[in-house]
Amino acid sequence: MKKHFTFLFLLFIAISFAQIQKVEPAFWWHEMKNPELQILVYGKDISKYQVELSDNIKVKDLTKTENPNYVFITINTDEVQKSSFKINFKNGKKTVDSYTYELKTRNPGSAERNSFSSKDVMYLIMPDRFANGDVSNDSQPNLIEKANRSLPSGRHGGDLRGIINNLDYLQDLGVTALWLTPANEDNEKQTSYHGYAQTDLYKIDGRYGSTQEYLELSQKLQQRGMMLIQDYVTNHWGISHWLIQDLPTKDWIHQFKDGEGKYGFKRSNYRTTSQFDTNVAEIDKQEALNGWFDTTMPDLNQSNPLVLKYLTQNAIWWIEYAELGGLRVDTYPYNDKVSMAKWTKAITDEYPKFNIVGEAWMYNPAHVSYWQKDSKIGEIDNYNSNLPSVMDFTLFTDLPNALKEEEGWDTGMIKIYNSFGNDFLYPNINNILVFFENHDTQRFNEIFKGDVRYYKMAMTLIATARGIPQIYYGSEIGMMGNKDKLGDADIRKDFPGGWKGDSQNAFNPKTQTLEQKEFYDFTQKLLTWRKSKEVIHTGKTKHYMPKEKVYVYFRYNNNVEISRDLSNQKNNLANEKVMVVINNNEKDQTFDLSRFAELLVGVSKGKDVITGKEISISAQNKITISGKSSLILELQ
Repeated sequence: MKKHFTFLFLLFIAISFAQIQKVEPAFWWHEMKNPELQILVYGKDISKYQVELSDNIKVKDLTKTENPNYVFITINTDEVQKSSFKINFKNGKKTVDSYTYELKTRNPGSAERNSFSSKDVMYLIMPDRFANGDVSNDSQPNLIEKANRSLPSGRHGGDLRGIINNLDYLQDLGVTALWLTPANEDNEKQTSYHGYAQTDLYKIDGRYGSTQEYLELSQKLQQRGMMLIQDYVTNHWGISHWLIQDLPTKDWIHQFKDGEGKYGFKRSNYRTTSQFDTNVAEIDKQEALNGWFDTTMPDLNQSNPLVLKYLTQNAIWWIEYAELGGLRVDTYPYNDKVSMAKWTKAITDEYPKFNIVGEAWMYNPAHVSYWQKDSKIGEIDNYNSNLPSVMDFTLFTDLPNALKEEEGWDTGMIKIYNSFGNDFLYPNINNILVFFENHDTQRFNEIFKGDVRYYKMAMTLIATARGIPQIYYGSEIGMMGNKDKLGDADIRKDFPGGWKGDSQNAFNPKTQTLEQKEFYDFTQKLLTWRKSKEVIHTGKTKHYMPKEKVYVYFRYNNNVEISRDLSNQKNNLANEKVMVVINNNEKDQTFDLSRFAELLVGVSKGKDVITGKEISISAQNKITISGKSSLILELQ
């Protein structure tokens, strides 16, 4: 009895004084460019204790907030000579709890890592809908939503192992970079598969696998000359995030006095042009930026230094730990733009070659280009985002309309021509993401009822135009889905063959249907060819106004001397030129090449990239292109 009482007493003492529940980041690295590290420690009433670090390490700053369950400890890691030290919490002279903090050694060359660029093709995957490689993790006891593939908006069981198992397919397709929608824990009650309402930023969702598997995926991609892009969300978290449930400070998130519920919810008005509108009313601007993206997505206050530091360190932690090749940032203009410029600069200071692309879903190219680093548009309010890359939502909007509409002064193929006519607005036109669909948009193949001809024209355009092409999983096999009628779940269907028992496997070209194979073969040939074409990666563009629904443009290297005087036959022999023709007519079109003479000086033939056939070509020739088709010619 006495032993039993003693055990219970000691257990009570242990529980009473075990204060530390979370430490974030859980570990860090030596020799970072910025040696300052902010360590969040969370535990019941932990701020009432004194903080002492072992080995005479100095606390540079100690921040306690109105919530006694938090302390933020700032140290200079350059002053720490050992691989680990203790964070002790003391009550007088008595240590009531401690945490051993590790400082790891960085991988060689980590700071100078390469990132995605116009040499790459980015493939967007929703992990829950791609392939189920480990059925044992489909449901997790500590995560609310369980796997139920019969629910269109439910968890279906796709995971990291499923992606790893299909890397041969992706590599053979010609993909070089994988963008996964957020893989961190999203423990909301329903529709959690999309991952944008994250509830733990330092943990991979258990239904996808583990942080170790996430690193394994990244490393296996690198072994193939590929890379992993993380989808990062700075604007909002899920309402069930542990930090939201016990806010460090009231202003950690934006709360409205006239808002609803516990947290003062008010929905954003989504008018992000208020970020640079010189005529904007302040109330409209505040509701756009501080309003919530959705009822379960509290809006983070990046202007709070603790929040900004937390987000900055978390992004760097994932880059360093998971050996990432880039970031895609969700809902970029909804954030506090001054704070985000600091966030982006902190990351690119640490990794000078690192690329970050922001989602600025705007339709005016001036509005989109405002967000790219060193934008001339940003000079109107002395703003520089420091954001290397943006997504070309102008081209995304114009492309399907151009292919659907009849030709007119401002309709039809002229829309593509006009879209590229705005390239001068972008400080780095080769570093923008070009696409015709993603996980939030109508499926392109749905718009054109599965007609492969339109897919081929669109793929030709984004694969040969300036910028970084991005394709959405399944489009390369003709996947469709109707967002307008059936919602988001219909544009996020499971990839056929990704689940045991699937009736058909599209991952294997030998078991693809005839329809799937036509989509796949074209995509594979085009992307494989693109890999080694520097002229496509970094070349200049010369385009010609569409005539009879035919749009022609050239990509050429900087060392090509275009003859302005067509009688002057001087031409740099060490050149590379590609001619792209897109015919949106139902009928074949024959056209005279003399119009393109300035780019055809010295050219005698062209090789069709898809068929391999050679075509005799010169400024005096005519060529014919089939209806509703594209032609890519390597000029020789």
